[in-house]
Amino acid sequence: MNFGAQLPGATELGLIYAVAALGVYLTFRVLDFPDLTVDGSFTTGAATGAVLISSGTPPIVALIVAFLAGAVAGAITGLLHTKGKINGLLASILMMIALYSINLHIMDGKANVPLLGIDTIFTPLENAGFMRNSWTGSLILAAWVLLLVVVLVGFLHTRLGLSLRATGDNEQMSGSFRVSTDGQKILGLALSNGLVAVSGALMAQYNGAADITSGIGLIVIGLASVIVGQALFGQRRVWQAVLAAALGAVIYRWVLQLAMAVGLDPADLKLASAVIVVAALLLPRLSFVKNLRANRARTKQEDALADLVDATDEPHPATVMPAGAETKGQSNA
Repeated sequence: MNFGAQLPGATELGLIYAVAALGVYLTFRVLDFPDLTVDGSFTTGAATGAVLISSGTPPIVALIVAFLAGAVAGAITGLLHTKGKINGLLASILMMIALYSINLHIMDGKANVPLLGIDTIFTPLENAGFMRNSWTGSLILAAWVLLLVVVLVGFLHTRLGLSLRATGDNEQMSGSFRVSTDGQKILGLALSNGLVAVSGALMAQYNGAADITSGIGLIVIGLASVIVGQALFGQRRVWQAVLAAALGAVIYRWVLQLAMAVGLDPADLKLASAVIVVAALLLPRLSFVKNLRANRARTKQEDALADLVDATDEPHPATVMPAGAETKGQSNA
């Protein structure tokens, strides 16, 4: 398999998964909530989008409805946790199991809903030859994902977004400032699963079908994208962390595509995904990586100190005397 020829397609898949990675980032990093609902809400978005499109609904409208369906699933998980006082991980597992049956009902009892011969959001690009075998499609998808990143970063800097981040950082302190932490959790889970559902709907349109098993392992893909992206690109600032999560999805797909190019059995892709996550989690703990980070931080500190010394050595403009001023003052005395 030619890795270079398959790279545009892998990039397109990575950018579609980037939407789900942004949703996982909201729960995993912002809310610090272990949400497994995404395995079910991804399929919910795919099923909802496929059924609506096959019935004649415009693809854009299908994406909006898919977002709302995923948001409802996430909100129910939040309600089970906050109002039902069920452990967060258990609440998300219960919702994920329930969504399997719900998704089958959405798909009218079928395990697969085909979209062959039906116009999707990608049809104009495919007709123009911009998808699957060209970097043009990747650039267009990248522009969409970048716009979504900008919107998400802007939201996280609003008052509501700051309350969401504060709830994840310190729930008790946020509550003391009269922030509705329960409401923030419900909102965060709703937004997260809404984004994941949109990713599922996009994937169904890209693949030409929605499958009942399409969401299995999505949490691993999302975690791999967030962890790998932030390990490579950092997360010191909000925009940096959000963008890193999206880029991580693309890097993740590139790694899997490379593994397949060198002979990895497609049946082992889930195993490879788990290995990538484990490696990304363990790599920062290795001694040589710690030493490298320590040396880098020490170098930055020394550079900053040197700049500070240089700034203090420069004479202040108010203390600089014109040439001959001291002599003139002495002669007057």
